[in-house]
Amino acid sequence: MTTQQIPEMPSTWEGSGPEWITYVVLQQLGKIPDEDFTYQSPLMGGRLDKGGSVVDFMFKDPPDLAINVQGNYYHYGMGTETATRDILARVQLASIGVILIFIDEDRLEDNPFYYIREALRYRDHSRLGGRGL
Repeated sequence: MTTQQIPEMPSTWEGSGPEWITYVVLQQLGKIPDEDFTYQSPLMGGRLDKGGSVVDFMFKDPPDLAINVQGNYYHYGMGTETATRDILARVQLASIGVILIFIDEDRLEDNPFYYIREALRYRDHSRLGGRGL
C-alpha cells in the first residue's frame, strides 16, 4: 500500500498534532469516525472525576481495543507522575476488558502507517510497552 499524504491539521482541530495524524491515518486505513471509533472517549468519569480517564481512540470493532497517543513532552518529559497515570489508565481499561495500546509521538512522525497498523493488531511499540499490565 502506498503511504498517503497527511493533510495539514485544521485550526478547528481540538487535539494534538500526533492525535491528528492518528485520526487521519485511521480513516485512510478504512476506519470511520463515530462508526468504527470515537475520538476522546471519556471512560470511567473522563477528566473531571477522580480516577477517570479519557481515551484518545476507542474502537467499536474490535470493542476491546483503545489507543492513546503519547506526546514526548507531556507523557515522558514531565516525570513519573504522568507515566504512572498512563499505566493506571491501562489497568483500569483492562479491568473492563479493553486493551490500551500506546503510540509514541516520535513513532508517528517516523512511520505513522506502520505503528497505527501495529496498534490495530494489539502491538505496543511505545516506551511504556507492555508494562503496567
